[in-house]
Amino acid sequence: MEPTLAACELADRLAETGDTLDVLELATAVLVRNFELLRRRTDTYAELDQSEYLALRTLDELGSADIGTLAGALGLDPSTVGRQASVMLGKGLVERSPSAADRRRSILTPTEEGRHRMRLTQSRRRRTAAGLLSDWSEDELRSFGTLLTRYNKAVATKYLTPDA
Repeated sequence: MEPTLAACELADRLAETGDTLDVLELATAVLVRNFELLRRRTDTYAELDQSEYLALRTLDELGSADIGTLAGALGLDPSTVGRQASVMLGKGLVERSPSAADRRRSILTPTEEGRHRMRLTQSRRRRTAAGLLSDWSEDELRSFGTLLTRYNKAVATKYLTPDA
């Protein structure tokens, strides 16, 4: 039996005992493992890796941004985002221009190629999710999305806010 399948069956048994935090702890560990499994066994990230995809999605939402702003939005160190930006520049996914307000700062803007690859990756991610969740009702999908978003906000609030 696959390790993640065994872990899911264990989570089902734990759910019956009422220890919800134990179920959540195991379920999140399996979720992380499953994301890695999907990355390796699907074509989802054929065009972009996960960090490039999320950076481009964030820039698409924010508009052009400097490295510090993008780093803050992603919850990463500016030096990490700077290295990622250099790789994306080399691949033609973003353009860099000096900030009008402070010429020492660089502004990143997705290129048309970057936006194209982001949309392609987004489409693949949606197709994969649709296939996996095809037997879920609209209410179940909405609830899952709401709860997953709430969890992500809790993590961001705890670890990405200045007072954390």
